[in-house]
Amino acid sequence: MEEPPHLFLCPISMELMDDPVTVSTGVTYDRRSIEQWIFGYGRPTCPATMQPLANLDLTPNHTLKRVIGSWLDRGSPSTSASSSPSPSSLSSPAHELATPLARMLEAERLRSALADLEETPFKVTALKNMGARMAGDVAMQCEFVSSGGIQAVARVMAQALAESAAGGDFSAFTACEEAAAVLALLPLADAASVSFVLEPECMRPVMALLQRGSAEARLHAMDIVTKISNAGAGDWTAGIEVDDVLKSLLELLSDEVSTRLSSRALDVLLDVVERSRNGPAKAVEVGAVHVLVELLADADDRHDAERILLLLKRLCKCPEGRLAFAENDLSVAAVAKTMLRVSQLATQLAVKVLWLVSVVAPSEKVLEDMVVTGAVAKLLGLLHVETPPATKQKTVRMVRINGEFWRQYACFPTDLKDYLRLLN
Repeated sequence: MEEPPHLFLCPISMELMDDPVTVSTGVTYDRRSIEQWIFGYGRPTCPATMQPLANLDLTPNHTLKRVIGSWLDRGSPSTSASSSPSPSSLSSPAHELATPLARMLEAERLRSALADLEETPFKVTALKNMGARMAGDVAMQCEFVSSGGIQAVARVMAQALAESAAGGDFSAFTACEEAAAVLALLPLADAASVSFVLEPECMRPVMALLQRGSAEARLHAMDIVTKISNAGAGDWTAGIEVDDVLKSLLELLSDEVSTRLSSRALDVLLDVVERSRNGPAKAVEVGAVHVLVELLADADDRHDAERILLLLKRLCKCPEGRLAFAENDLSVAAVAKTMLRVSQLATQLAVKVLWLVSVVAPSEKVLEDMVVTGAVAKLLGLLHVETPPATKQKTVRMVRINGEFWRQYACFPTDLKDYLRLLN
């Protein structure tokens, strides 16, 4: 079917009008779009002219509706074989079937949309149309990046976030979420694209979406951060506020919005702690140990438990991490629970965590908790099963170094007291 005349398109959605209605300024819109504008967004203005509406009456434009209906009837495909699409064309993506001229026109439309993006009052619609053009189309995504699309969308996100923070209407934050959906379509595998996204103008809104966006927007923001993390571009945290990233990730983990989000957040958190020079100390400062211990206590998934233990091990290598671990009443119990239960890797990591807090920098509270929670009994049990030499060596040293302290507790089993005596 040929392109519909411009007058048949709604000025808001730029789609063919299904139920055209006219407002007091004389401009005609599709009913659904103008109702969303007036009643959904609370804007009693004419979107095309931005003039205040004298009233909120929506008068059906029957004449235009009949003309559109006639045009649709004339353009309906015939039943002849020549006009019927082949099965292969029905199953092929539109961008694979497009002619070179059509591809050029689509690219030009994309560039035009980017040029108008910051000025149009219909940013959400413009971004949705942009995303529809780019979805699954690598060439169009490359055109978007080369035309400065990332920078343009980042400016829209920053502006929308500022308007939302200043008490603007809900549509501003919706535009920010839709912009993130566009960026999430990109592979972000090259250094140039990653560097554009890492600019504060783009990363601040992404972090805000991680913290308070809708479930879908959080997934899009997480996709962006995960792609940056997987790009392997050295210390990608060097030019951004690591505290903001860590807080956003920890809030996601605490909220437990979805298993998929939590899993990705753990992966990115591991990467930030590993890459950033002050990552471990900053993570401890914003409460990572407390959040991770809470998660570990309730972890049912083996892979999640292993990653949490790995994070705790890395955090406990710094003094601040060991202190935060010792101050948490649940920490020793949560770690001990994974030993000889989750997996061999989890047991090895748990032993390393307990080694760091009971030998490298022991505290009386941690040593006492290890007796009360059964961690000591599990350590002794490890000596009777096959474990990697490094794990067994750490276990023996922990028992020998702290055995005298543990023996004084009445809750310490008598047979284990005898075993300690033999071990020494």
